[in-house]
Amino acid sequence: MSLFLALAAAVAVSAPAATPAAAPAKTAAPKAAAAPPAAVNVAQPTPVNERVAELMALDKRTGKSQGFAIKAGQQLAFGSLLIRMRACETTPEWEQKQTAAFLQIDEVTSATARKRVYSGWMFAESPSLNPLQNPRYDVWVKSCTMSFPATGPDTVVASRAGPGDKTSGDPKRASSAPKSPAPATADANSPR
Repeated sequence: MSLFLALAAAVAVSAPAATPAAAPAKTAAPKAAAAPPAAVNVAQPTPVNERVAELMALDKRTGKSQGFAIKAGQQLAFGSLLIRMRACETTPEWEQKQTAAFLQIDEVTSATARKRVYSGWMFAESPSLNPLQNPRYDVWVKSCTMSFPATGPDTVVASRAGPGDKTSGDPKRASSAPKSPAPATADANSPR
């Protein structure tokens, strides 16, 4: 849940981050210049503007329901509702499934007037946690399509074959553990 709370705060505060003031120059003589850290090329999750949320809407009076696929920043109409999705999130497949979308829903009351009836995160796994409370319409989140990198900078890939095996011949990666004694070979004529 903390992921979604952090995202809610990030969406709510859309002002650009303040840039830190430049530090005053030091008067001491510079020491040997250190090499800049090597850039790490890490794949990132799908950017927010490329994520697609699937929503469902229901008109309780007519019984009409409709599914929608919507990207961040897009707006769609259902009955007298205007639904805008600002962001959607889902957890990676290796974590417990949680999906949410930040929606802003307006109800058109006349040709020129709108009334905001909902603004917040809706959760697919807990639709009653933060629902649209409207006597005529229901809107809920079904999914958010996004991908995650398979590996990151701290990923350890374990395999049976490769560097460090006895067959690889790489002494730097060989184990430093003491070797087990070789099993005694049985004589072909000895009883078992």
